[in-house]
Amino acid sequence: MKKRILLVVLCLACVSAFAQTKKKKTSTRGKKPAASASTRQRQVQPQPNNVVSSAAPVDSVKKKPGKPFERPLDGYFKKNNILSAKVTPYASLRESDVAFQKRIWREIDVREKMNNYLASPKCRLIDVLLAAVMSGELTAYDPTPGKPEDVNGDSFSTPLTAAQAKGRLAGADSSVVNKLDKDGNVIGSSMVASEFNPDSVLKFRIKEDWIFDRQRSIFEPRIVGIAPLVKPKGLGTANVDYLPAFWIYFPDARQVLSTKEVVSRNSDATGLSFDDAFMKRIFTSYIVKQSNDKDERIKDYAQGIDKLYEAEKIKKNLMDWELNLWQY
Repeated sequence: MKKRILLVVLCLACVSAFAQTKKKKTSTRGKKPAASASTRQRQVQPQPNNVVSSAAPVDSVKKKPGKPFERPLDGYFKKNNILSAKVTPYASLRESDVAFQKRIWREIDVREKMNNYLASPKCRLIDVLLAAVMSGELTAYDPTPGKPEDVNGDSFSTPLTAAQAKGRLAGADSSVVNKLDKDGNVIGSSMVASEFNPDSVLKFRIKEDWIFDRQRSIFEPRIVGIAPLVKPKGLGTANVDYLPAFWIYFPDARQVLSTKEVVSRNSDATGLSFDDAFMKRIFTSYIVKQSNDKDERIKDYAQGIDKLYEAEKIKKNLMDWELNLWQY
């Protein structure tokens, strides 16, 4: 029995001694030999800026791609209401409910103080209309009069292409270029269209119907069409009046105009679109024609200041017609 216990003790002692010896060898193998002073000096010496160490991996030298550019918000809130605005449709109208109708043509001069917002460089009305025509959202119509199906040229009978519509605006800024021979003598002249300048559009013409709806007992105007007016330049155009470049069907343009905010001199948070400005009649204008049996314009029978008096007379007659309907 004593021999067995002694044998077990010797075995345990041998195993313990072998384990300690193996542990010492492992710890010695993991340590690196101490570097000499000259070796340490070479390791500490810095590398030049334009020299890449051969020991460094190539991927660590390459620059990591940065985040894509994100434009910061210009302000503290984003105007989403005007961008998602919807058109408020007119009330339905039956022919049998129309007790009175009068067609009026009037002109809006953007140089007047109340109409300056229509020509603001931040958002011009002509830029909005032309951009919609060029993108195909709106259709421009030929304003040339004298056609059998369109005597006055404002009945939306002949559509124009986007290039033709823009060309009519650019044609207003045309200039006269002289033709010279080889000796430098003027032998003729020709009209060359310049690049369109939106500031050259100073007036707009609108065509509207004043309707009395006896079903709702309301006397209201409804705009039918709008046209930018241009004045041709060149020889023989000194006395030429402003002419429409093209006509836009206003009911189709309302959705485009409802998503464009007007610029106000008083507040940047107007919340009003161009459609609101026309529907709420936030503009000043003067009448140039009313429907009549002779199809005459005011300037055909009145001159000078008498044209303004006649325009005010037509406006007063419309208001008096409505007032005379009611008795108290």
